[in-house]
Formats: sequence, C-alpha cells, structure tokens
Amino acid sequence: MSNYIENLNWRYATKKFDASKKVSAEDLQMLKDAVQLSASSYGLQPYKIVVVEEETVKEQLKEAGYNQSQFTDASAIFVFAHQTDFGKELVDSYINHAARIQQVEAGSLEQYADLMKNALLNLPQEAKAGWTSRQAYIALGNLLSAAAAHKIDTCPMEGFDADAFDRILGLKDQNLHAVVVAAVGYRSADDKMQHAQKVRRPQEELFITI
Repeated sequence: MSNYIENLNWRYATKKFDASKKVSAEDLQMLKDAVQLSASSYGLQPYKIVVVEEETVKEQLKEAGYNQSQFTDASAIFVFAHQTDFGKELVDSYINHAARIQQVEAGSLEQYADLMKNALLNLPQEAKAGWTSRQAYIALGNLLSAAAAHKIDTCPMEGFDADAFDRILGLKDQNLHAVVVAAVGYRSADDKMQHAQKVRRPQEELFITI
C-alpha cells in the first residue's frame, strides 16, 4: 500500500515531456490492459480510446489543442471518446460477449439485460451522453494510476477543441465524441513542475465520515 501512495505522490500533470524518450510497445500494451480492466457501470464501457503515436496526427491534435507542447512531445496520446447515444445494441453486445466469456447461454443473462435496458434506454440523449462520459473518466483514472506504478508520466487534458478532435480522428461517424485526453511519456528534466509540492485538500475537508 505504501508503494501505491508513493507512486501517486510521484505523479503529477507533466507539463513538459522529453520528446526523445518513447514509451516501449510493451509498456503501452500494459497501459491498454489497465484501461481495459477499468470498472464501469454495469461493465458496459460505453467508450473507445484512440491511442495516437503517429507524429503527423499528433501535430494536428496539437493545433486543435491550443498548441500545447504535450501533444507532440509526449510519446503517445490517449484520446477517450464516449458514445454520445446508444440503444439496446449496447446492452445486447455486452450480454453476448459475457455469455461467450462465461460460457453460458445468453438467455440465462436475460434478467440482467432487462435490468440494464430499463435503467438506461429511456434516458434522454443528453443524460445518456453525460453517463457515458463519466464512465470514460473512470478509465482515465486507471490509466493515470497504472502509469504512475511503472514510473511513466502522464498529463490529463481537457483543454482542446473536442469537435476538431472528432474530425481529425473520424469519431463522429462512429457515434463518439472526444471528452478527455491523456498525454503519456517521460518528463523532461526542464519541467519545473516536477519539483513542486503536491497540493491537495486536507482530509478533514475532503472526507465526511458518518
């Protein structure tokens, strides 16, 4: 447990990456594995993650990201894109996949499928989009923690033109919308923010124990 807390104290939102250092394919796969294992409501994971390593695409993202250097200096950019709307196909796809994984008949999961459909399908589209975006943020948290555990730097970012990201990455045609980004790589020795004392609210202000 102490190592986990130490890792969280070590990480910070890296402002300047060392563009000469690349995250290995093995470590990138480990991060993908961590994101895949993220918790989500009902296990539905109503989002996709675009991992951008291609330099020309990163240049386009930088322009749409108000020219922040992280977009091109980081080794990879994880773009979390949530589903903006969905129907019963979201639940049916999950149920069919669960049946294959658990080696049961899909019909045996019908009660759970009905529970999800009753809870989700009658929501207004705006509420659906809000719910799916929150699921994506849970996955982002997994990415940040997993990266810190392996001393890989990250910078979560909301400062970008999401509509432009959608166009660059072809997300709209897939019923997806970019909601949050994480730059992944290694901190530059010149990034002064790495030496700043971490500031968080005191626990007595943050927690309410009943």
